[in-house]
Amino acid sequence: NAWIKPLKFFLSTIFFVTAMAWYMYHNKRKKAVLIYSWVIILVLTFENIVIVWQAANGRLSHFNISTPLYGLLFSLMGVAITIMTLWTLYIGILFFLQKNFNLPFQYVWAIRIAILFFVFFAFEGGIMAAQLKHTVGAPDGSEGLPLLNWSKLHGDLRVAHFAGMHSLQIIPLFGWFIAKTKSHVILFSAAYLLLVLFLLWQALKGIPLF
Repeated sequence: NAWIKPLKFFLSTIFFVTAMAWYMYHNKRKKAVLIYSWVIILVLTFENIVIVWQAANGRLSHFNISTPLYGLLFSLMGVAITIMTLWTLYIGILFFLQKNFNLPFQYVWAIRIAILFFVFFAFEGGIMAAQLKHTVGAPDGSEGLPLLNWSKLHGDLRVAHFAGMHSLQIIPLFGWFIAKTKSHVILFSAAYLLLVLFLLWQALKGIPLF
């Protein structure tokens, strides 16, 4: 269904902006927060408009270079996301530089690590962009899991991309509800990183998730 992709991107947008709004409330560099907020608004509005417009006309938005216009839109999407991701990295650096928080110390570290992981695995999308597909070992479009559409027959780079980027929510949730010390957060983050790297290795070897 052409509308599954816009649905997934809308949901991803909701999770991302909610998490970043939650974290940036505690960032004391308010000017940087304001600029970053506008970067998010402009970039994600552009991205979602292109995705919806292409879906409404039965066309791919990503990896579509079938005409100069579609190729340009795909390239602009990549540039826009790169800018937003680099700004996210800057916000993460500000969290490392800031020393005073009215928050549990382990939760602060969970936010710091989560932002770094998000940035790293956001750039993993560059592997997909470079080969103009997300499936390893076959063209895109093979039988996939319900809704997610991750390939059931071949490696799929979207699995690690998804798991890595959603560390932005998972690690801070662990830091707030479960972790008691900074060490707990670091150990959990290391284990999570190993899991996502395994998913990436699995996809690159052409092995499906299940």
